[in-house]
Parts: sequence; C-alpha cells; structure tokens
Amino acid sequence: MDAVAILGQLSAWSDPSDGEASKSRELVVNLLRGTPQPYSRDQFEPGHLTATACVLHPFEDAVLLVHHAKLDRWLLPGGHVEAALDATPSATARREAEEESGVRIDETMAPALVGIDVHSIPARKKDPYHLHHDLIYRFRAAAVELGTSEEIREAVWCREEEFDKYDLPSPIRRAVWRSLGR
Repeated sequence: MDAVAILGQLSAWSDPSDGEASKSRELVVNLLRGTPQPYSRDQFEPGHLTATACVLHPFEDAVLLVHHAKLDRWLLPGGHVEAALDATPSATARREAEEESGVRIDETMAPALVGIDVHSIPARKKDPYHLHHDLIYRFRAAAVELGTSEEIREAVWCREEEFDKYDLPSPIRRAVWRSLGR
C-alpha cells in the first residue's frame, strides 16, 4: 500500500462538524508517518490500519450491516489489510464486505472515503488490547442478496430509522449520512 496516497486522501477529507473523525484522522496520519508496519495486524502499538465498507442498498435507502461474531455487535463489514491481496484501503474494505456478506459491489460507483474512526479492540487469544485505525469507504451494492460467513452471524439491510434497533455507534451513523449526501 502506498502511504503517500493514503495521506493524500486523509488530507483531502474534512468534516469540520465531526470532531471525533478529525481526531481519528490525526491518529491515522501519525500511524502512517511514525510506525514501521502500519498495515500489519501484528503491530499493536499504537495499532494498525483497517478498512470498512459502508455498502448502500441498490436503491440507496439502506446500508449493509453484519452481526460480528467475535465482537457480538452490529457493524459495517470490514477488517484487516491483506498485503498480498489489497492494493488500497478501499480494496480491503470491498474484499471484506464481499467475503463477510456475499454482497456484490456495483462497479459503476467509485469508492469514496466517508469516515475515519480509531477505536479499541479488546484483548482476545494471542492479541492484546489494541486500536484499529479504520478508514470507512462508501460503495453501492449491485444486488440485494446477502449471505453469511464464519465471521458474521447475520447480514441485513438497515434503514436509517432502524439505527437505534441495531445500536449503531455515532461514527457509523455519520459515515452512512455522508454516504447518502447528508
């Protein structure tokens, strides 16, 4: 992955109304500039880069959510960079969405950075507590059909009025709103 290109995306991205995302952007910039392996899932201090997909329903009236098995909560699909597979963070986000939910991504809509969220991941097995420096990219699905994988229990299309039902955190809500142009 090209850190200079990612830094360019981060410098071009701005939402002055979102202090959380602005702080997260600073942390991601510091990660990319100041750590030896920012994409490695084995770098726990200060964490590593991850990518998430904000996949809009084909009619753009809902967003794809997955019930994450390990974290036992509803989230957008996403995960770790695989250096051999992913040329960009948006490629990571797309791959993870497709692997986790079986969603088919619409090729006519280019991915766009719609959120930045640095969040904690609890210790589990061999991995200590650490931070995911997460970049959130917008996509649109080409079809409504969804599936599941080992990592998720269920995949659903969630409308905005259902955000509370799925207990979505504010960074996800804001990424969805940006994806919808709000």
